[in-house]
Amino acid sequence: MTPAGSGPGRTLDALVYGDVDLNLIDGSAVWAQSTVQVLAGAGCRTRLVLKAPVRTARLIDPLAGLPGVRVVRPHEERLVPGAPDRPLSPVQAERLLARLDDAEPCDLLVLRGRRLVTRVVSEGRFDGRIWAYLTDIPQSAAEMTEEARADLTRIAEASQRLLCQTEELRCLLETWIPEAVGKCVLSPPAVPEPTSPVPDHDRPGHDRPHDGGSHDDQPHDYQPYGDQPHPDQPHDPFRLVYTGKFAPLWNTLPMTRLPALLAEQGIRATLHTVGDKIHDDPAHPGFRPAMARALHSTPGVEHHGGQPREEAMRIAGDCDLGLGWRAPELDSSLELSTKVLEFGALGLPVVLNRTPAHEALLGTDYPLYVPGRAGLDDAVAAIARAVREPGSRHLAAARCREAAARHTLSAAAGRWRTQLDRAFPAAPPAVAARPRPLRVGVAGHDLKFLTRLMDHFRALPGLDVRVDAWPALSRHDPVAGRELAEWADVVVVEWCGPAAVWYSRHKRPGSRLIIRLHRFELEAGWPQQVAIENVDRVICVSTYYARRTLEHTGWPEAKVTVVPNWVDTDQLDRPKAPGARFRLGMIGIAPSRKRMDLGLDVLEALRARDRRWHLAIKSKPPWEYWWIWNKPEERAHFDDVLRRMQTSPLLTGAVVFDGFGADVASWLRRVGHVLSTSDDESFHLAPAEGMASAAVPALLPWPGADEIYDRRWIHQDPQTMADALDSLDEHGWRAAGQEARTQVRKDFSLERVAQEWTDLLVSG
Repeated sequence: MTPAGSGPGRTLDALVYGDVDLNLIDGSAVWAQSTVQVLAGAGCRTRLVLKAPVRTARLIDPLAGLPGVRVVRPHEERLVPGAPDRPLSPVQAERLLARLDDAEPCDLLVLRGRRLVTRVVSEGRFDGRIWAYLTDIPQSAAEMTEEARADLTRIAEASQRLLCQTEELRCLLETWIPEAVGKCVLSPPAVPEPTSPVPDHDRPGHDRPHDGGSHDDQPHDYQPYGDQPHPDQPHDPFRLVYTGKFAPLWNTLPMTRLPALLAEQGIRATLHTVGDKIHDDPAHPGFRPAMARALHSTPGVEHHGGQPREEAMRIAGDCDLGLGWRAPELDSSLELSTKVLEFGALGLPVVLNRTPAHEALLGTDYPLYVPGRAGLDDAVAAIARAVREPGSRHLAAARCREAAARHTLSAAAGRWRTQLDRAFPAAPPAVAARPRPLRVGVAGHDLKFLTRLMDHFRALPGLDVRVDAWPALSRHDPVAGRELAEWADVVVVEWCGPAAVWYSRHKRPGSRLIIRLHRFELEAGWPQQVAIENVDRVICVSTYYARRTLEHTGWPEAKVTVVPNWVDTDQLDRPKAPGARFRLGMIGIAPSRKRMDLGLDVLEALRARDRRWHLAIKSKPPWEYWWIWNKPEERAHFDDVLRRMQTSPLLTGAVVFDGFGADVASWLRRVGHVLSTSDDESFHLAPAEGMASAAVPALLPWPGADEIYDRRWIHQDPQTMADALDSLDEHGWRAAGQEARTQVRKDFSLERVAQEWTDLLVSG
């Protein structure tokens, strides 16, 4: 299978290395195995490079038959001098990866481990090809030091993608590391599809002799995973299971006491454990020998040792309840437990901590949570509930099974194919047969509205992209401009300002010139200075402003066309945070024509009925724009607005100013309605971005709004807008948000707009 974006006949080459030892089974080692399986499923040729000499092939053997997969064993193949029997250091690993890339260049390098990625990034060789999977990073504001931010910034700049286990981790990275915005994609753990057999325990009260003896001695009567895995009568004794590493914060030592504590409540139970990695934790002296003793000598505990992943799942599938209960110190973790998903794939319910990540995965009403700051007694109570309340156990099993179904290897392969299609798009047919790449120049003083389009252009085979970035609206280097004009086959100028004037007068014969005009340029004199006879296309972002441009300039109608602004619908499509329905959002409040005062009118009308309504504003303060703050009328407007917020009883404490930044996608998770109350706009991206996040857009009828957005979202005045928003209950709000998201994907998705721009670049 070839990823669609790699073009006909081409297969992408992936190189995978994790700073993990695949001899020991834990989440990081399982990640390496799963990543190779998923990349193979996505159609990549994949080389997995091992960190340590092979002592057991439990995780490697399942990769042997996968198409296009090769396991590189540096120690056996003598690829690293001086490391005959020791794991590779980050320095040795980086040098080895460079040699492997010399021999067979890779399209993408998938790495795990911050120290390792930092080392690889420091050499610069793989910049733009790194897909970094980061978990061992600061996961709170308190831990995010300036040194850590600088380190992660360099990693983000060098990476093509940053792979995040959870939405919470993605949002944290984007909030603290602006360079990560647009590169962070979700890559949660993946578990095998439930196809292997597990013992049949569907017979009421059925007991097995292995609940005190050898697992290998038990009689086997197999059926597929998930087929009636949890009958009304579970095993007697009730079987608990834990798989993975043994560490203090994972509560693995207290777990061994569960059979005895449950017996005190009249519940017969056994604990089955699988794994061979026992942490030697300096913060918990004596843990390792105590853990080993508990596994091998505690009554009611049957330890199966290290097992291949499939065998571990088979053992777990013959149990009744999985254990994912951890110490409270891990409640703030932004990672997702692989074992919860593996248990879910088997239909096993799981006892685990109530955390935001688990609530997002399993729901707030999941019945087998252990409460926050819980101790051993709370875990016993949750297990007893699972034993005594079949309804709770079955509901928990169903939730875990549903969660696992979203995280299978095939589902992960589909996500990877989508990302690979975007990162490695196919060459446009019009340039595929060219003797040399199409040379595309981009010029302008402010290219923020072109960033993702330029990423797309750079990724397209057959295009060579260079940029002439003007330091300011009217400041530039004419030497650099002439070099670009002479080199380029087509020049794109962002904003119809001084750059457009300059390039229209310095166009090379035979080249093409495309200018994009927004709104403010029409109020200045630059369009009249443009040598329109040298311009091939003028792009406007809306039909209304295309008409205004023609009326204002008298340019030939054939030269003016409409291509809307792009919206990265996939990056913005994220689950809403609790309470989002009652939060209005405004992105940008300056200058005064954005009419924040009308937004306050809407908020006051809503809060007169329900004090849960709030307004979140993501914007620079107006005084940070000197060209705005120098105007007395602007200062007077915002003075009135701020005073009103302080004196109105309905507004006090109801408006939150959030920091200006690129982390719009994570900010929109908390916003249920995005307002557009301006006097005029050329397009206004804010409501479209809100729609992509499933927020409901609410616009006042500024000129041309109804030619961009569905009339359903446009309201005559603030009171009418407030009435419409207040009329939506939870179901109506979610349904409206889904409709809005569907509309914006159809009309303004990055893929659609990028294709329109690509056609413009390569035509002619």
